Amino acid sequence: EVHVVESGGGSVQAGGSLTLSCTVTGFTFYDAVVGWYRQPPGDLCELVSTIHSNGEIIYTDSVKGRFSISLDNAPDNDKITVSLQMNSLKFEDTAVYYCAADGIIQGGFCKVGGYWGQGTQVTVSS
Repeated sequence: EVHVVESGGGSVQAGGSLTLSCTVTGFTFYDAVVGWYRQPPGDLCELVSTIHSNGEIIYTDSVKGRFSISLDNAPDNDKITVSLQMNSLKFEDTAVYYCAADGIIQGGFCKVGGYWGQGTQVTVSS
């Protein structure tokens, strides 16, 4: 059974930094993607950053140069830890952030497919 557990998040002033961490267990990280998505209040779910098992990394344009995704350690059997370092946070980064393995979003909705965590709130005050 796949489990996805996020940690981190919280409240910060604009310009500040936060780190989100996610542990995925029971998931075979082969030809697969893990990463972060977010849903701002009253808005659509969007991809923030993902990393493929082949090393390819994707960032949404609005976070390029400010956010950095990383695998904290090489995949060990079926445990994966993926972090998202968020710097120079802006008010518009306020959202519920979700970690997902092979996550699928569609029509602006998170959790359409794949394995998802419960989400963690990030609030940036201006």
